[in-house]
Amino acid sequence: MEFMAQASMRAQFKNFDEAAETILHMMAKLLNINTLFIAKNDRVSNEIYKVVNGDQQLLEEGTILPFEQTYCSVSVQHGNHVLYIPDITTHEQTKNLQVTHNLKSGSFVGIPIYTGDGKNYGTICGLDTNYFELSEEHMELFETMSALLSYVLELDDAQRQIQNLSVPIVPLTERIAILPVIGNMTRRRVEQLVEVALVRSQELNLDYLFVDLSGITEMDQSAADSLMKITNLLNLLGVKPVLTGLRPETVLQTNQLGIELKHVMIEANLERALSKIGFSLQKD
Repeated sequence: MEFMAQASMRAQFKNFDEAAETILHMMAKLLNINTLFIAKNDRVSNEIYKVVNGDQQLLEEGTILPFEQTYCSVSVQHGNHVLYIPDITTHEQTKNLQVTHNLKSGSFVGIPIYTGDGKNYGTICGLDTNYFELSEEHMELFETMSALLSYVLELDDAQRQIQNLSVPIVPLTERIAILPVIGNMTRRRVEQLVEVALVRSQELNLDYLFVDLSGITEMDQSAADSLMKITNLLNLLGVKPVLTGLRPETVLQTNQLGIELKHVMIEANLERALSKIGFSLQKD
């Protein structure tokens, strides 16, 4: 059928957020179910992460409820299979829930979403105050979308690990770390540098972040602007940026590009930079 062809198509998503949004809207066109949603749960609370409502607004994004009081908990308990409840008012596990009392009638369908290591991330579900029927193909669609979202979660995790390897912040001592920059300063790479530098600086509660540029051989306008962006944002966070490893030709390039580095501490190498802030390296 047409919707199965669409469900099995090869889709490319930037991240899990985009995949979740696209999948729910696609399923909304294919299924006669008022509300389709993706929830995140940790077996304590259940948060509505993404939702597409039809005529009735049954759910809102960001709503958080105790996990045990939700249909998602029943779906997770059911395991890695589609749970279809034709009548939520008569089903043993849902009839006494507060959410059922509020809805008064309807049907529910759901299946868990798992991370790459097999842990439960959440659920992808359908809910309606009107009763709906599900065919085998409909249930297969939920299974396919659950597997696809699990795959995207795995790709997101792999991407984060790659980013951490390509943009490593290495703690040297308490409140001091180094960020070695190696290779080309592409736009994507710059975005990673900025994001990691800011997040890790706050996590480590840094006073100083040494940005070592000895691996950079050329400095074009884009790279220079990016360098200034990183140092300015670090200063705003109260973290003192220290540039090390700048080659004479790179410094000359920054001057030619009109980049002012007067407010940034610059040292030839890490040893001199550490000495400048009161640290010394001693041989055993």
